[in-house]
Order: sequence, then structure tokens, then C-alpha cells
Amino acid sequence: MMIHFILPGDTLENIAEKIKLENPVYVKEFHNTYCRHEDFIEKELIPGKKLLLPDLKKINDYNARNDAPFKSLERNPEIIFDPVGFLNDFKVKIKESTDDGGKIIENAFSYVASLQWIKNEFNEHLFHFSKDQFSNLHDTKMSYLAVESMNCLGSVEVYANSKGELVRTAVKKQILNDLNGIMAKLYDLFPDKYAAIYLEEFKYVVQNPVLFDQKMKQDYFLKTYFSSFRNPFRNGTSFFEINFNSDSLSIQQTVNSLENQNEISLVQSLADDTQNDLRFTGNLTVSKNDGLIKNMDVRQSYKQYDIKYTTDFSFEAV
Repeated sequence: MMIHFILPGDTLENIAEKIKLENPVYVKEFHNTYCRHEDFIEKELIPGKKLLLPDLKKINDYNARNDAPFKSLERNPEIIFDPVGFLNDFKVKIKESTDDGGKIIENAFSYVASLQWIKNEFNEHLFHFSKDQFSNLHDTKMSYLAVESMNCLGSVEVYANSKGELVRTAVKKQILNDLNGIMAKLYDLFPDKYAAIYLEEFKYVVQNPVLFDQKMKQDYFLKTYFSSFRNPFRNGTSFFEINFNSDSLSIQQTVNSLENQNEISLVQSLADDTQNDLRFTGNLTVSKNDGLIKNMDVRQSYKQYDIKYTTDFSFEAV
């Protein structure tokens, strides 16, 4: 038996965590079993009073019951991936900002992403992915050029494995066959020399499957929708990797709510929160029936040369 003097801010949960007792209810149960009548805990912990804690053997006995809340089936869901027949549009919003000593510059844009399941072949799911209805806070000629170039590609082929992880992307063969005609129309729409530089690079990327795949895998929607967040849960937590701004981030997630029987609500954060210059938070809702994401909100920020860069990314089914 151990004796602990209750400190301001102490809770059953944080005390249990310190002594590696999985279910915090046993902190109170053990104390009330062995304490004097006047030290009995009814509800709240009272700072300054003694708290009797179990020894290591008793802690192991309690943990062997496997009844900690984080070990329940609800807190450790199996998130499936069954997209057969899936067809949906998503309203996507992105806001990027820089904070340089209080001088803030922001840019925001939105679009509608369309995602359609086509077939399952060789244990890979083929989707068609396209963007439409673009809106930009700062409309410029170059942003208009980028939008028109993307629209000319139509829907892009997106391949995901059986876990819903992004495998590769590709331009449709028909688009490649018609690329010279497509480029001619773009040159007519944007005849100046600066547009020509952009269009030459665009054509080069489209014709190079490896480069095109690399570019598309940096798309915010694709890399979050087809991330490895369906990794198995253990003790109420699952872990996965995701790329943001060329950084590979280790993310942990837990179940956020058990209210809706048809959905799984998840909250995400950095697995290592000691990196002071890097922050990541995410909330998403997943359908239990097919494992497809219904909505998601992500905020990522980092500092570089005392300048803070923040990206807010969200989407929801429409």
C-alpha cells in the first residue's frame, strides 16, 4: 500500500495514469476499502487529505480485469473500407495564413471535389476524382490558369488499396491521347509568355506519370481522404503517418464520441507533441457501414525563421 497526499488539480484519472492503473475507478475503490471512515471519498478529491493507493501487485490484479474504458470495443473500433458503389461530392475549404511578427497574410479558396468508385481490380479500388466550382479569395490570372488546366484533365484516376490508402494516381488515357488539342486550347486562352512557361511545365508533368503521381499525392483532399487512418486500434488509440509540407507526421487518434450508432467520430493529434514549432489537430466523422469519411477538419501549423504558417483544411459531404 502507498500513501499519496492529494494535490490541487489531482483527479482519479491523472493519479491512475501516474501509477499505471488502467481503470481509474479502482483508485477510489481501493482507498475506500482500506481508509478510515472519516477519510472516505464520496465524489471529489480534497487537496491535503491522504489517499491510499494500491501496490504494484494489486495494480496488476486490477489491470488483469481488462475493464478499463479505453479497452472497450466502442473505443477500439474496426474501421472497414468498403467503397463499392460510392459516389459523392464534397465541399472543400482551405485557408492558408502566415504570421510574421503580427503581420498576417491570408489566402482562402474552396472547391467541390467529386469522388466516384469505378471498380475493384487486383485488390485495388479505382476511383475517378475531379474538382469543380472553384472560388478564390484573391482571384488572379495565374489562379484562373491553374483552375482551367485542372479542369481540362477531367477526372483523374485514383487507386487505393484494400485499407483505403492512396496507392497511385494517373491521367486517363483518353486525356493523354487528346493532350495536344487540349494544350492548344489553353494556349489560345492564355497567350502571354508567363502563361506559356506555366503551361509547358503543366504539359511536362501530365506526360510524366511519376511526376504527375507525386504532384497529385500532395493534394490536401486526396492525402487526407485516402490516408492510413484505418490502422487498428489498441488500448483506445491508433497511429498512422501522413505527409504535410514534405514532413512525415506521426498521428494518433482516439474515438471522440459514442453518441451516433451509424458513425465513428475521431479526434487526431500529433503522437509526439513535444515539437514546439509544429502543431496538428484533426476531427473527422466516418460511416460505420462503409468506412468512408463524411466530414473532416484539420489544422496544421509550423514555424520557420520565426514566421508561423497555418493551414486550415475542411470538407463535408454535400
